Amino acid sequence: MADRRLQVFHSVAKHLSFTKAAEALHMTQPAVTFQVRQLEEYFNTRLFDRTHNRISLTEAGKRVYEIGGRIFELYAEMDHAIKELTGEVSGVLIIGASTTIAEYMLPALLGDFKSKYPDVNVRLKVSNTEGIVSMVESNVIDLGVVEAPVANKNLAVELCKKDQLVAIVAPNHPLANKEKLSVEDLTGNPYICREEGSGTREVINEYMQEVGASPAELDIIMELGSPEAIKGAVEAGIGIAVLSKATLIKELKLRTLVAIPLDPPLERPFSFVHQKQKFRQRAMEELLEFARQYCAAHPESGV
Repeated sequence: MADRRLQVFHSVAKHLSFTKAAEALHMTQPAVTFQVRQLEEYFNTRLFDRTHNRISLTEAGKRVYEIGGRIFELYAEMDHAIKELTGEVSGVLIIGASTTIAEYMLPALLGDFKSKYPDVNVRLKVSNTEGIVSMVESNVIDLGVVEAPVANKNLAVELCKKDQLVAIVAPNHPLANKEKLSVEDLTGNPYICREEGSGTREVINEYMQEVGASPAELDIIMELGSPEAIKGAVEAGIGIAVLSKATLIKELKLRTLVAIPLDPPLERPFSFVHQKQKFRQRAMEELLEFARQYCAAHPESGV
C-alpha cells in the first residue's frame, strides 16, 4: 500500500546498492533506478551521492530513509489493527528455509496451515542458513526457519525443536556395524560435506571444536549442495557423512544407508527468525503460533 517509489528507495538506501536492491525486490536495475529518480524529481533534490561506482545518502536522503521507515511501521500497524477488527487472516507470506528444513519438514506444516487458512498464500524461498538470515535482515522474507544458531542480535530468534544429526555410511562400509562413531572415526575416513554457509556444516565444525578436534582434520573429498546429493554419494560408497536423521526416513526403511549415532551425541536447533518489528500482519502471527503448536505436537518428525 505504501508508495512504491518510497519502498524502492528504502531498499536501495538499506543496501547502499542499486544492484542488491534490485535482487532483493526482484526487479531489474533500470526499473529500480527509474523509481528512485521519480522520487528525487518529486522532492526536487538528490537523495544519493554517486561517486566512483559507490553511493551514499545525502542529508535529504537520510531524512527520507528515517521517516520512510516510520511510515512503513505505521502502514503495518494500520493493516494489523484492521485485520484484528475484521478477523481476517489472508495475504501473502514469504518464508525462507534452509535446505534440510525446506525439503523434509516444512511441506507437512505448510500443507496443514494452508488447509486451516486457505486465503493465505505462502511462498517459499530455499537457501542455506547464511542466505536465509541475510534475506530476513533485508526484509526479502517475512519468516526464516534455519538449522544453525543466528548471530545477529537484532533479529528475533525462537527455538522450534532440536534436531539429531547422525553419521551415515553404506551398508557394506567397515563402520556399518558400529553402535556409535567418534570424531576419530569421522577424521579417519573419506568425508563428504555440505557447502560453505550451510547450517549443517557450521554445526558440525562447532561440534568438532567442542570435542577438541579441528574441522581441518576431516578428509573432505566432496562438497555437495544438498542432502540428496550427499546421500547418493554415501550410498555409492564414496565416503561417510553427517546428516539430520529426519532426512533419512526413506533410506533407513529401504536399508540403503546405515545411520550411526555420534559419541558424544550431536544436536542442533531448528529456529524461527524474523525482524523484531512491533507490528506484523495477522497471517504471520497465525503462522508463528501454528508452527509453535505443530513443533510441540511433532517433536520427532521435524518442524
